[in-house]
Amino acid sequence: MKIVECVPNFSEGRDHNKIKIITDAISSVSGISLLDVDPGADTNRTVVTFVGEPDNVIEAAFQAIKTAASVLDMRLHHGAHARMGATDVCPFVPVANITMEECVLLSQRLAKRVGDELNIPVFLYENSASKPDRQNLANVRSGEYEGMAAKLKDPEWHPDFGPVVLDEKAGVTAIGAREFLVAYNVNLNTQSKAIASDIALDIREAGRRARNEKGKFISDEEGNPVMTLGKLKFVKAVGWYIDEYQIAQLSMNLTNYKITPVHSAFEESREQARLRGVRVTGSELVGLIPLQAILDAGIYYLQKQNRSIGIPTEDIIHIAVKSLGLDDLSPFDPKEKIIEYQIGHEFGSLATMSIDKFMDELSRESPAPGGGSVSALAGSLGAALAAMVSNLTTGKKKFRGVFDKMQTLGIQGQELKVRLLKLIDEDTNAFNEVMNAYRLPAGDKDETAKKEQAIEMANQHATNIPFQVVKACAEVMTLATQAASFGNPNSVSDAGVAGEMAHAGAHGAALNVIINLNSISDESFCNSMRQNTEQILQAVDNDLASLRQIVNGKLNN
Repeated sequence: MKIVECVPNFSEGRDHNKIKIITDAISSVSGISLLDVDPGADTNRTVVTFVGEPDNVIEAAFQAIKTAASVLDMRLHHGAHARMGATDVCPFVPVANITMEECVLLSQRLAKRVGDELNIPVFLYENSASKPDRQNLANVRSGEYEGMAAKLKDPEWHPDFGPVVLDEKAGVTAIGAREFLVAYNVNLNTQSKAIASDIALDIREAGRRARNEKGKFISDEEGNPVMTLGKLKFVKAVGWYIDEYQIAQLSMNLTNYKITPVHSAFEESREQARLRGVRVTGSELVGLIPLQAILDAGIYYLQKQNRSIGIPTEDIIHIAVKSLGLDDLSPFDPKEKIIEYQIGHEFGSLATMSIDKFMDELSRESPAPGGGSVSALAGSLGAALAAMVSNLTTGKKKFRGVFDKMQTLGIQGQELKVRLLKLIDEDTNAFNEVMNAYRLPAGDKDETAKKEQAIEMANQHATNIPFQVVKACAEVMTLATQAASFGNPNSVSDAGVAGEMAHAGAHGAALNVIINLNSISDESFCNSMRQNTEQILQAVDNDLASLRQIVNGKLNN
């Protein structure tokens, strides 16, 4: 699933009824999760955060901009924050399984629609900018609402979409794509704001003013301050004192966590604190964080400890939380702080059932879930066992020679485990799509043709899902053989069971492939699918024979 975050800023922070009308328009769009609404009275501005799949996010953003243009009036707006429109800015942020380039395209689609349908001038900014001087939002917003009518007349500042004339009520909107911003605070064992501020100047990208040998500030020939750049790129930082906790903190915005990840900011803060005789006691996240950012931290610390990273996601997150001290000031709940967990779409309903509930569902008279889902489950169990053998091997002194091999095996085992877990639900969903296709009306020739095409496509999809299970189980078989060959010999029986489960999963899924082919009219598709399935099964059978020989040899040694 592709997940996009959208963070529109609206020029209203005092009238909660108007804010609710706007957020209700966002929530009304199917598939959207409204994560946060943060109004500010002094700034007279509200920052809204919502996430969803790309098309849903575009629709929600459009409805929000349309509603804001209806209920807000820029001619009456005053506040401390710079602004130029009812919807002042609307950025798209890639969160999961989507690239920045794709988010740029999303921003362009929305900008065109806003310009065409709402007649609001739109500037593209950040990664979406059409010109270099439009990347920086401050440049785009320069002059603010009061100066926009004149600014739009300048050919250099014609909007990217929409009219060249200011919409006096709605103003101007900036739409773009940017990286995820992580708001991150590091806790110090001091109450000195001065120490925290001094550290901030050394770590933030902008750095501090340079001084000469006499300690005086240096300026260039034009009188501009000369700066000494800080340690961390894409980091903004200040030091402050928090009365609630009675400690000083480094407050940071990581504007590109892929270049300066959270753990790098934490470790640099620790180093700078030690140089000043203070200590970092922990840290906290303000708002949400992408799953990958927290996993990167956990993997970093596991590698520092020379431990396996081929472990469950939950365990990697635990290491990250403890290593960063994210529970120093208050409990850290991944379900509340990680975006993907907030949305709750990591797995489908079947994969998250308890074992007894799944068995009950399986045993009912409905045809789904059925053999396809069970085959995916069998393969996932095999992958989990292979990963277990890896983790019982990695880190042991007598197995140092196979550390890298077992590390890779563990990572691949975890990935296959998750992939096959998802296929449990995908198999059942594919069957339901076939049933829905058969329920389509067929009153006339056109309806009949559309129904037949829908049935054909649904059956091909329902065939491809178990075929994906066959292929994944073949990969699990390879891992099981490696685990038996190079893994901890005390767990060789577990490696053998992993292979037996993979074999059962592959052959079970193949039965679903074959039976579904009987409902497909495309002979080329059927022949290709049947041939590929038979080739994979032959390889799986050969691998199982080799695996059994290895396992029996070690068990009887």
